[in-house]
Amino acid sequence: MDELITHTNCKTVANGTTSKVITCKAAVVYGPGEALVIEKIMVDPPKEMEVRIKILFTSVCHSDLGVWLGTNEAERAYPRILGHEASGIVESTGEGVTDIEAGDYVIPIFHGECGECIFCKSAITNMCAKFGINPMKRVMESDGKCRFWSKDKNPIFHFFNTSTFSEYTVVDSACVVKIDPKLFPLNKMALLSCCISTGVGAVWNTANVKPGSTVAVFGLGSVGFAVVEGARARAAANIIGIDINPDKLAKDVLREAFLSTHQGWGLTVLVGVHSTPRLLPLHPMELFYGRKLVGSTFGDFKGKSQLPHFAKDCISAGVKLDEFITHELPLEKINEAFQLLIDGKSLRCLIHF
Repeated sequence: MDELITHTNCKTVANGTTSKVITCKAAVVYGPGEALVIEKIMVDPPKEMEVRIKILFTSVCHSDLGVWLGTNEAERAYPRILGHEASGIVESTGEGVTDIEAGDYVIPIFHGECGECIFCKSAITNMCAKFGINPMKRVMESDGKCRFWSKDKNPIFHFFNTSTFSEYTVVDSACVVKIDPKLFPLNKMALLSCCISTGVGAVWNTANVKPGSTVAVFGLGSVGFAVVEGARARAAANIIGIDINPDKLAKDVLREAFLSTHQGWGLTVLVGVHSTPRLLPLHPMELFYGRKLVGSTFGDFKGKSQLPHFAKDCISAGVKLDEFITHELPLEKINEAFQLLIDGKSLRCLIHF
């Protein structure tokens, strides 16, 4: 990191960087499956309704892996800075940002909440017309340009509204949530920006699991384990884990999951970003026996307005975050973190700067 950071009243504030371009380290991907390159980049100051964040902790998720591998050709954009699960501290804010200020501890979220669109004003959805998850999006909302630049002054694309594999990132204020660092250590708080909110939220919000229920979890990665934690916290009577070997992954796993639910009231909740063009392996008539299938994005949480309260709920419900962080590595070893995920040897590998 090229800028001096000092600690004042338990908050970290950058010295002399406001309104200036910052030079810092980032992990940049230049092609599908190519090793991420650790290099110096330039990060522009935030523009109107944007926030520049110093990332403290980030981690590697399967969604990062899928885009890195270029599974869906339409999502490919290079060079690009991946990463979407993180915690950090606000370095500066752009014009118009009133709910966040320099020195605030925050988590960036890939599924934002503008608070103004028809979806944000609705109580029955967490969609957002402007800042919802969009794997195709690669530039900032305000002007359609990048805030990252190479040393040769070529643009570097954004990812998932966040791009956290960088010491500094610029994020729309709709995708920034102020957090209380007294609730959880910041390394664990990073998990709330994807893994925990997605998995636990699928149980608490989407499925609304009741005490005594039976819950089956297909796929025991980090989000799968978060589903297990959510079900345990909701006093499910039976929690069945079904782990899937990707080498033997059948195209009808979703079908098997759907048909394993109870006739009359069974519910299948689909979570995660699915990059492949595969369609649902169901016949329409199979939907006429009381079983339901729904998707869940970000655990059906409205990020800015509901995530702070969710953090407190995790504490009161005894959700265990420690067990999710199986490895920790510096940014310079981020390629090892990807390999750990590929080999199935890690749940969450925490990257520190």
